[in-house]
Amino acid sequence: MKSFEMLQRLSETPGPSGFEREVAEVITSLWQPYVDEFLRDRVGNLIAIKHGSGPEPRRRLLLAAHMDEIALMVSRIVAHNGQGFLRVTPVGGVDRRHLYGQLVTVHGRCPLTGVLGCLPPFMLPAERRDRAFGYEDLVVDLGLPIEEVEAQVAIGDFISFRQPLRRLQEKLAVGKALDNRASVTAVTFALEYLQTRIHTWDVVAVATCQEETRLLGAYTSAFSQYPDAAVAIDVTFGKGPGANGENVFELGSGPVIDLGPNVHPGMFKALQEAAEALEMGINTGTHTHGSGTDAYGLQVTRDGIPTGLISIPLRYMHTMVEVIDLADIERSGRLLGEFAARLDEQFLGKLASSMMGEEEQKGK
Repeated sequence: MKSFEMLQRLSETPGPSGFEREVAEVITSLWQPYVDEFLRDRVGNLIAIKHGSGPEPRRRLLLAAHMDEIALMVSRIVAHNGQGFLRVTPVGGVDRRHLYGQLVTVHGRCPLTGVLGCLPPFMLPAERRDRAFGYEDLVVDLGLPIEEVEAQVAIGDFISFRQPLRRLQEKLAVGKALDNRASVTAVTFALEYLQTRIHTWDVVAVATCQEETRLLGAYTSAFSQYPDAAVAIDVTFGKGPGANGENVFELGSGPVIDLGPNVHPGMFKALQEAAEALEMGINTGTHTHGSGTDAYGLQVTRDGIPTGLISIPLRYMHTMVEVIDLADIERSGRLLGEFAARLDEQFLGKLASSMMGEEEQKGK
């Protein structure tokens, strides 16, 4: 499947943080041809294992890309002249400035289409006309009488955004939930790449749940799968008008390999070497504290897991019009696949060497 069609299928499938079941089913169908085992854990992670060629017990590499997306939740049902309307609260880091006028799907007893509406500016008091609408202003209008709304919808039901994936010029695509369905697509390409390469380690691909709210899936999958090393794959900030500072990257310039407290320096170096083997252009990103990605959850689980982080540049993050370059997704997938194929029995020893002095190593 081509990158646009795969990303389109993933992007347009709803998967609010904590309600990932439907998108997990799509990912299962995409990964099925490339892996040997599947399981869904108790919190909702989708875990797929591709066996390596080494003797058992084999080392394990975990690749984590979160499948959840920012969304809304029903907080209150209100009536007006016999019609029913919904008040909402955010799920994850929703930018409320982008909400007015959005089409949504309310996941009640059955999916219901609605629109996020509010009073137009000329009906608002003068002091509020230039302000972004707040959650106390917005309502979801389903076009239904209050009796039917109350029968179909309950407080706590999830609400996902409805936005088709569209092509822009060159290899750019625009849509919702590209954070982080782009990385799920990259992992799919990595699994496909490994069909043509011998790899000695098992590769454990995880579509993690609830990253947008609390990194739940990273913690639990790393704990249960006990990998020897891990790589988180996520998006990062893309350059554009007014977005040209540090740790902001050109779309189409290749994957970003991060270095910072959530990244083992040996993993950073090994990812760089894999990119060099592919003659692939890359960027270097940095973080000075938590990376805000699954890398943190992976790194601190059990007795600590050597972790790397690959990011894909993205414009307009956490909106319904995120823009990404399909070539960056494809390159990130090849990079992950090449990294996995290069792992051998000496790799963990090399990681230890990178963290210890020569004399300490001799003492061991």
